[in-house]
Amino acid sequence: MTIILRTKILNISKLSTRTVLRSVAFAVAVASASPAVLAQAAMAASADVVTMAGAQTADLFVKSITADLINTVRGDKAIQSGDLRKAIAVIEAKVLPYVNFQRMTASAVGRNWRQATPDQQKRLQDEFRTLLTYTYAGAVAQIKDQVVEFKPVRSRPEDTEVIVRSLVRGKGGDPVQIDYRVEKAGEGWKIYDVNVLGAWLVETYRSSFAQEVSASGVDGLIGKLAERNKQLATKKPAG
Repeated sequence: MTIILRTKILNISKLSTRTVLRSVAFAVAVASASPAVLAQAAMAASADVVTMAGAQTADLFVKSITADLINTVRGDKAIQSGDLRKAIAVIEAKVLPYVNFQRMTASAVGRNWRQATPDQQKRLQDEFRTLLTYTYAGAVAQIKDQVVEFKPVRSRPEDTEVIVRSLVRGKGGDPVQIDYRVEKAGEGWKIYDVNVLGAWLVETYRSSFAQEVSASGVDGLIGKLAERNKQLATKKPAG
């Protein structure tokens, strides 16, 4: 959705983008929900303790981190009942270490990223990370009995960037296409973008961010993100 008025910048977390983000968070969380995938991912995660992370393929990387997350969420009654603080703690431990927020933020901000000072870049990254964390945490309680189908990965062993494609199926609804862009990071992998139903997360934000920077500068964008995060922080937890 193209945002016409700059005053609508906060809608990045309230309207269409919120739907995309919650779908992203929800899909990542359920990506290993089927018993077969859970078993495969669990074995991969166990093997990863002994072998180097670089030996793990991109698709098994996605499956293993989501298997760990879903097991934690399903076994935590507080999260299932809507405890946002508990959900955030789990997200920070189980998901955020595997996301390249610097690359994701720089891509979302676009050409304006190079014009920002190092301090502004850090503040942008911190606020964007916080926004995605709140959105992700608000979605994990929705994990129920969905299953996922991972499509064969088309890549070569030497590839350093790979797209992992999947299809999430739930009862009484259409399947949701979820794709992950992952990059080789040292001996392991990191996620730097997610596609929900054809909409890449970074692209969803880019036009809104560009309009806000054009109207109010980089500090204006930082202020809008900080304002939204403050609203999310004071929101009364469900349950």
